[in-house]
Amino acid sequence: MKTSSYEIFAAVAELSSFQKAAQRLNVTPSAVSHAISQLESRLGLALIIRNRSEMSLTQDAQALLPIVERLLNEERQILNLADHLRGLRGGKITIGAFSSVCINWLPSIIRDFSQKYPDVEIAIVQASFAEIQRDVRLGKIDIGFTTLPVTDSLAVFPLIKDEIQCVTQEDFTPLNGHSISKQDLIDQHFILQKSDYDQDTKAALDYYNVHLNAINFSIDDQSIIALVEAGLGLGILPKLALKKLSGNVRVYPFEKSYYRELGLIINHSQLAVPAVAAMKKTILNNINAQ
Repeated sequence: MKTSSYEIFAAVAELSSFQKAAQRLNVTPSAVSHAISQLESRLGLALIIRNRSEMSLTQDAQALLPIVERLLNEERQILNLADHLRGLRGGKITIGAFSSVCINWLPSIIRDFSQKYPDVEIAIVQASFAEIQRDVRLGKIDIGFTTLPVTDSLAVFPLIKDEIQCVTQEDFTPLNGHSISKQDLIDQHFILQKSDYDQDTKAALDYYNVHLNAINFSIDDQSIIALVEAGLGLGILPKLALKKLSGNVRVYPFEKSYYRELGLIINHSQLAVPAVAAMKKTILNNINAQ
């Protein structure tokens, strides 16, 4: 279906750049600029404030954007319904996931799904929990992995309870020999990803009297391992994230266990779409088999 002026407007609004919007939509920057100008002329409103260093939405554009996003979501639903009517002979499904899911779960899930439904295109969006929840709600992502609970009105399918664990240097041994206690953590510094400092990890660290000034944030899970190996602190990582990481470190459970709960989320309007239903079944079968 031809790229619409509304789709271009939504992309410019999200990316704050004609160039980036053009790259995403596979059109030229001049086509993006022309589409925005035509839309402004058609609506009789200025939508974009342009200057040399940046661009931003006008107040009128900010008011229109939620309606435009709903229209685009409805268009996606029409296309998905067309896929439904054709069965699973084509179409596209977009999955939102975070790093450890992309590494540990998605390869086998996509392999199994593609063997059964080779004509369905699969796109992966790696994002934060909040971004995945937002984009599933808006219809930009068909099916997403996130932490629970979810505040948005979405269909939720719990998956696993993922234990939060402590990564130490190779020569570190807890006082009790097998798990991390409060005494082990006195005067220690900690390394974790900012995105992991959520309600579950924070609850664990609060229980062990770990204050924010004792925490350093790293860019990714493998970097945490490298920093721990170098003696710069203890790592805090969920068990799933540790599955395919490597380094001369040790991993211990906490004396008092804490978990993050992972789940699958789907917009209620997408539940009956065959590709989404088939992907949901494939995901649940894969994870239940582990």
